[in-house]
This record gives sequence, structure tokens and C-alpha cells, in this order.
Amino acid sequence: MKRTAIHIAPLLCAVVLLAPSMTSGTREPGAPVSELTKPGEPTQPRVSANRTGSLQTSDGLTLRLTTDLGSVKIIPLENGSAPVVRYAVHIETDARAPLAQHLLDHYSLNAKSTTAGVEITGNLPPQSAHLSGAQIWVQFEIDVPRNYSVEVKTEAGDIETGDIGGIATLTTQGGNIRAGHIGAGIGNMRNAATDRLVARLETEGGHIQVQDVGGDLRAFTAGGHINAGNIAGDASLRSGGGHIRAGQIGGRADLQTDGGNITVVQAGSLVSVRTGGGQIDFGEVRGSVRAQTGGGGIRIMYVSGPMEVESSAGSICLTRVAGTVRAATAGGTITAWINPDAPSSGGTVHLPGLSQLTSGNGDIVVFLPRNLAADIDAVVESGGERRIEADPALALQIQNRGNGPVHAMGALNGGGPPLKLRTTAGKIRLQFLDSEIALRQSLIREQKERLMDRLNSGQFTPAGFEKQQPWNETEPAPVPARGAEDRGDWIDRWLNTLETTFLGAIREDPDELQRHLVSAPPPAYPEIARRAGVQGIVRLQVHAMKDGRIEVDKILSGSPTLADAAIAAVKQWRVRPFSTGGKPVDVISTVTFNFQLH
Repeated sequence: MKRTAIHIAPLLCAVVLLAPSMTSGTREPGAPVSELTKPGEPTQPRVSANRTGSLQTSDGLTLRLTTDLGSVKIIPLENGSAPVVRYAVHIETDARAPLAQHLLDHYSLNAKSTTAGVEITGNLPPQSAHLSGAQIWVQFEIDVPRNYSVEVKTEAGDIETGDIGGIATLTTQGGNIRAGHIGAGIGNMRNAATDRLVARLETEGGHIQVQDVGGDLRAFTAGGHINAGNIAGDASLRSGGGHIRAGQIGGRADLQTDGGNITVVQAGSLVSVRTGGGQIDFGEVRGSVRAQTGGGGIRIMYVSGPMEVESSAGSICLTRVAGTVRAATAGGTITAWINPDAPSSGGTVHLPGLSQLTSGNGDIVVFLPRNLAADIDAVVESGGERRIEADPALALQIQNRGNGPVHAMGALNGGGPPLKLRTTAGKIRLQFLDSEIALRQSLIREQKERLMDRLNSGQFTPAGFEKQQPWNETEPAPVPARGAEDRGDWIDRWLNTLETTFLGAIREDPDELQRHLVSAPPPAYPEIARRAGVQGIVRLQVHAMKDGRIEVDKILSGSPTLADAAIAAVKQWRVRPFSTGGKPVDVISTVTFNFQLH
């Protein structure tokens, strides 16, 4: 049977048959018979049987498989193959003869073609409930056309699928679910249809892994982890206690776990997340966020819409807040960069409405743009005047009564929507955005490294199955944002976009900058430096503009006399503009000059 996938030996499911007696039966000539063994005795070969068949069908229909026992593996046919459903069912038992052959002969398997597709059912023999001491293992392996839909229901067993071009409904009461791409035609997320349920995955106790989903995804596990790639539509992901991790979510996201961590790389709409005590990590949300954790921290890189975040004890870090924000923690620190999008006409920027940051015993650190128009209202319930630190240029009026409450107020740039800060026993610190550029850049680098590490350290098995990897109960295997062939390109593009959002430019390797140079006259050796015998290396941080010009941001190292000559030369350089995602971008890089006397 030719297939597009690499196979593994999937897990077989077993059932214990209870009863005091057994009936005799016949067995096929030469069939191996297993004897029940005593502790310490070597295991005898099991008795097994295979049932196979093939049914003609049409692409775009549905496979419906229902079984009371069995692991299931669904494999797509090669492109161009005739539309057919082929099935192979392996049944195995450790019962003694003649019971073993009786069980195999009476295992009920029915397969038929219908106008809707193919239906397959498998059931244990009805009399098996009256037998004792035996186990039965069942394994289904089914080939389907590439754009088939699948509905699989097993009461005990794992479900594994390759890429499914149609809709997938996968349900097991006790196993893991591993699926490839689902919907939108295999590997073609551009044709994804939102507002359409494409995948429903449910297990009562196992883990769920799925690659890209070309529509809405609903996934539920009573206690395992959920790892998902890109979801074109809405996502409803719920776990009784495991971690939840997703790549891009195009629609609304409702993510809940009773105790695990929640990680979302990118979302385009409303995101509502809740965990009983884990960490919440977001990359970029082009919508609004509601996030709540019973005890972990919350880290959100960028949110364009309104944001409500709450932690019972953990810290909150918001690297860029463009909309209104309400953040509260009982004991952790809140750090927030307030940076609304600037109007095209320039001038002041405003938050859309009231924003408030509240901590019980933790500090509140806020970075503000110099052109923000807002009314600042900051209160520390106890601790004295030194509990509020603010840049003098903010001109806040601070009121204090001994060791009692400290209240600071100020109208920035004429005032605007209120920004209220409250802490019971911590400190409040207000600074301008440009005062901690290095800290902000380090957070960007840290987020890059964390995302790349999580996305690279665990891979889906592409379109088929190699060796099954064990689940890590404390930290689930990360999920690539796309298939192996383009996941790296996607995350690189996203990180470039994120970096441009924060820094106004992307960072580029100095060698890549050199390759983009179209004109780079060397610096003239300063005569005063020559006479004084001054030589050495000069390093500059430069900014390559969209129009091809290069500006010098700062001197990183080197003699000031030599640096002046290097700066003068760089201002004459021209580069071929950089771009990401088809759009021109500014680039930050470094250049090095080695001034040597000969």
C-alpha cells in the first residue's frame, strides 16, 4: 500500500474481559496461540488477525469511523491517486486457545460506502463481557483521499492523522490526539475560511497537538496539554489543567486552563484567557485582551486595543500599550510602556480612555512618551513621600502626610484621559520612554530568544508519523507556527514586524548592511590625528533609512577625532533600501572603521 507518510507502530489499546467461563471455538490453521503465563514466565506470542478492505469513493466526502476500542491512524493518499478508502484493522489478544480464535472471529467490523462517503464500525464480541482473563488490542489504519473529511470516535485509544483537507472531528475518551494541517486544502492556508468550524478535537484525558487549522478550532481535554499552530478563524481551547500554546489566531480566542500556562504568539481579534495559576505570555494582539491568572505572571508584548489583565499574585509586564489598560495584581510588580499610536498629523498622543494600574504590595513602573496628553493620578497608600519617583520634567504635584498616603497629580501636555496608579505598599516610578531604551531593547531580544527557542525546540511530525515523542508533563513540546518548510520564515517576519513596532526599525547584521551598500566612500584620515599618531578602531551605530540615506545614531567606541571623520563619511553613504513583508523598513546596524597609520 503506497502512502505519502512515514509510519510508526502506534499504541495499541487493550481491554480486560471479565467472566468466569469461556466457550470453545475454532482457529485458523497455523495461527499462533498464546497461553496465560505465571509471574516470571516468559510471555508467549499473542494471537492476531488482520482485516483489510478497499472501497471506491469520491474526493471531498467524509469518513465516519466509530469503535468501542482502538487506536486510529488516518493517512492521506498521494496527490493524483484514485479516490479510494483503504482500511487495515489489526486485532490481537492474549487469550488461550480456543477462546483466542473465537474472539478474533467474532470481532464485529463493518465497512460500507454511502452517498456521504464511507462508514466503518468496529465492536468487541457481545459475549466478551462474560469471559475472563483476556485482553484485546485493536489498531485501525485508514487511507483516505487528501480532501476528505473525517469523523473518528473511539472509546479508548489514540488518534493520529496526517493532513486533512476537509473537516476533522476527532473524539477519544482516553487517548492523545495528534493531527496535521486541517482544512483549507492541505498546506494552503491562504484559502482558509473563517466563521466555519473546521476542527473539533476532544479527549477526556490525553494531550492534543494540531498544526494549522483553516477555520475555527475547538479543542478540549480534561487534563492534558493543547498545542496548536496557526488558526485562521476562532479558537476555543480548554484544558482541565494542562498548558495551552498557539501560534497565530486570526479570529476570536477563548483559552482556558485550570492550572497550566497560556502562550499566544499573535492574535488578530478579541482574546480572552484564564488560567487557575499559570503564566500568561502574549506576543502581539491586534485587538483587545482579557487575561486572568490565579497566581502566575502576565507578559504581553503589544496590544493595540483595550486591555484588562489581572493576577492574584504574579508580576505584569506590558511592553507596549496602545489602547486603554486596566491591570491589577495582589502582590506583583507592574511594568508598563504607555505608547499610543501617533496621529498622522503628529502632535500629542492620547489613550482612548481611563486607564488604571493597581498593585497590592508591588511596585508600579510606567514609561510615558513625552508627547502624551494625560491626567496623572498616582497614590501610594503608605510609606512616605519617597514612595513616588518621577522625572522632574513631568512636573507632578506631590502631597504627603508623614508616613501616610502619598498622592501625586499632574496634567501632561494640557491633560487628557486619566491614567490612575495605585499601590498599597510598593513604589510608583514614572519615567519617559527614551530614558530606558536599553531595557526595552533587552526585552525585545529576550522575547525573540524565548519564542524562537519554544518554536524550534519541538516539531510536529510532518504529514505522517515517525517515532512518537514522549510528552513532557511539565513543559509541553512547542508547536511551530506553520509547517516545517515555512515556519522559520513566518516567525522571522513576525519578529521583524514586532521590532519595527517598538523601535521604529529592525536590527540587521553588519555584513548584511555591507551587502546593501551602493555607495560607500572611505573616511579621510584626519590630519590632526595623523600628526598626533592617533590610530585605532571606531564603531558606530547607524540607521539606514527607507530612502537609502544613512544616519549615525551614536558612537559606540573609538577616539572622538577619528569618530568625527567616520561620521562624515557615513553621511555620504547610500544603501539599497531594506524591506520585510514587501514593505520598506528602516534598519539599525553597526559599522566599524580601522584607522591605521602606515
